[in-house]
Amino acid sequence: MSLAKIPSRTDYVDEVYKTLLDAISAGKLAPGERITQEDLAEQLNVSRSPVLQALRLLKKDGLLEEAPGRGLVVAKLNPVQIGHLYQVRGALDALAARLASSRQAKIPLSLIDAGREAAAGSDVKAMIEADTAFHKAIYEASGNPFIVDNAMLHWIHLRRVMGAVLQRSVGRDGIWEEHAAILKAIHDGNGDLAAALSERHAHVARETLVSNLQQSESEPERMEA
Repeated sequence: MSLAKIPSRTDYVDEVYKTLLDAISAGKLAPGERITQEDLAEQLNVSRSPVLQALRLLKKDGLLEEAPGRGLVVAKLNPVQIGHLYQVRGALDALAARLASSRQAKIPLSLIDAGREAAAGSDVKAMIEADTAFHKAIYEASGNPFIVDNAMLHWIHLRRVMGAVLQRSVGRDGIWEEHAAILKAIHDGNGDLAAALSERHAHVARETLVSNLQQSESEPERMEA
């Protein structure tokens, strides 16, 4: 695990938090990996104080947890929690897409181009940012600020879940084909189709990740057998 040093500035807490969130989301800090204040401070070239504060925030957000005898570790992804999270996301995405369709909102097609370009590369962070930009554009196009606010409340965890899906090269292109279909339905003003495609998109993402997690958990068992 190697993290880029943070440029010199006055207040480091937000920057340290974002750097660690990105590292966890992209898999650079893997589930179960031990986290130490001293190591992070040295790698990021900052004092221990902002690192300590950032770690407290990440623990509060459920991205880090205490492990007996190991201190803080990156929290494992919980299939049940993911299921609950994606139930909320699917409902919000469907509502936002339907409302955006009713306004025939013109969401830039450049978001699709940027997403496909990111998916063709190997930078998971760039893929997450492209995916986030696409969905946020639909939330904003809905015209309902409460959708934006509620969606963003869960986006810290959604970023991590997205990262877990995008770390596997299989299916990346399909994600953006689904996005393109959602966008076309919105531009055409077809609210029923846009909502249905959005809800299905969230459902497929959930099923894919849960399946991957269950497979990963069973691999050590097979090795021990």
